[in-house]
Amino acid sequence: MARAQGARALMAFAFETTYGQSPSSGYTKMPFATASLGAEQPLQASELLGYGRDPLAPQKDVVTADGTVVVPIDAHAFGMWLKAAYGAPTTTGSDPYTHVFESGNWILPSFSIETGLPEVPSYAIYAGCIVDKLSWSMARSGLLTASVDIVAQGEDLATSSSAGTLATVALQRFGHFNGSIKRNGVSIGNIVSAEIAYANNLDRVETIRSDGKIDGADPSIAAMTGKIDVRFADTTLLTQAVNGTSCALEFAYELASGESLTVSVPMVYLPRPRREITGPQGVQVSFDWQAAQQADGSAMVTVTLVNGVENY
Repeated sequence: MARAQGARALMAFAFETTYGQSPSSGYTKMPFATASLGAEQPLQASELLGYGRDPLAPQKDVVTADGTVVVPIDAHAFGMWLKAAYGAPTTTGSDPYTHVFESGNWILPSFSIETGLPEVPSYAIYAGCIVDKLSWSMARSGLLTASVDIVAQGEDLATSSSAGTLATVALQRFGHFNGSIKRNGVSIGNIVSAEIAYANNLDRVETIRSDGKIDGADPSIAAMTGKIDVRFADTTLLTQAVNGTSCALEFAYELASGESLTVSVPMVYLPRPRREITGPQGVQVSFDWQAAQQADGSAMVTVTLVNGVENY
């Protein structure tokens, strides 16, 4: 009997025309590192008395389908996750194309994901998926990946794939070596690490249904937050935090072949941090920053992806 192995796992991705209705074609084979996306349905223990010490059979509770997919930050496939998190981009240019994603969209595109373990065989299709949170870390070394928190409407199991023939993408990964951080247009020195997180803060529409699934997941007030760990060498960031003023932060990656990813956050506020001296080594300060929409109402965050993909 075959046993499931992660090395043979497959993931297919397609945007939906109607929420909760999985497309019959148009799926793309997606690169991923790990996936906890799944459905669970707990059991409610019987509370009835009068039948002895042994309990009666439990009852099924509601179905919850969600989880996190860890994906590489690359020049092509990552654009699909950006579209899912921010909404459809504005695309200009002609090979290379410039795709601009902005926060603040009231309607987010839903998508279907199929995960497959072909050796069993076992396939699970998750319809009505919406991105709740997209986050990643910047560091000096290691593999650059992002965590995508997903809320799905439900899970359907099968012994064969329903995704059909999968399209493929050319994988061109960005790496930590390609990264840079700027403050007000000027590169910041002494940055040890950084964290970036965009959250849609989804509100699950948990109506009464015979299948136990949700009716949707509506985006509420978004949040763009993060953290920067800095070797304490000057008081620029500390002064900003004390004064309560804002700055513009830009997180970027660029490949030698011309592909690039730029996250621009025009209004970032820093909290007043604690400066701890923990020993003879260098002193580090952490700033848990928060972003806000611009004074003229423009988007809180803009993500620009430059690549050879014509449209998303």
